[in-house]
Amino acid sequence: MPTGDLPEGWRLCSYESGNDQQWAEIERSVGEFDNIATARSYFHDHYLVFPNEVRKRVLFVQSPKGAFAGTVTAWWNDTGNRRNASLHWLAVCPAYQRMGLGWALVAHCLSLIKQLEGDCEVWLHTQTWTHRAIRLYLSAGFRIVASGSFGGYANDFDMALPILKTMIPWDED
Repeated sequence: MPTGDLPEGWRLCSYESGNDQQWAEIERSVGEFDNIATARSYFHDHYLVFPNEVRKRVLFVQSPKGAFAGTVTAWWNDTGNRRNASLHWLAVCPAYQRMGLGWALVAHCLSLIKQLEGDCEVWLHTQTWTHRAIRLYLSAGFRIVASGSFGGYANDFDMALPILKTMIPWDED
């Protein structure tokens, strides 16, 4: 399980009005969007329609000099007639990776989900090209689900397995 410890001088902060720009820049820096305008549009369409929730659920980590270095969102996905707690959009700018910031963001996100949603399963959707994040998620206690889906995401396990086997240690059991 990841710890929530940040390097000395770094701080965790919640979303404030206007931070959609920082979110978009971070997500663009890791290749999630082709450009910042598209990322901001996504954030507006999917998160800012819930302004009170965004302030509670979108987290950032800032450097000692105030640079926004990473983000994660403690959100939810509706699946049929149930709501699944979900970790969304973990990203750390490449210049700040391998400092433990991703671990800290995941730990704080999971703690926040427990606070907001109660003690429940937490889901996430990811893709094979984020194999370093997948290793982090597995170390944090997540497991890869071979079938089924949640929140409208397709489960591409069969297509992903050959790639995952080359990127992460894989136990066939």
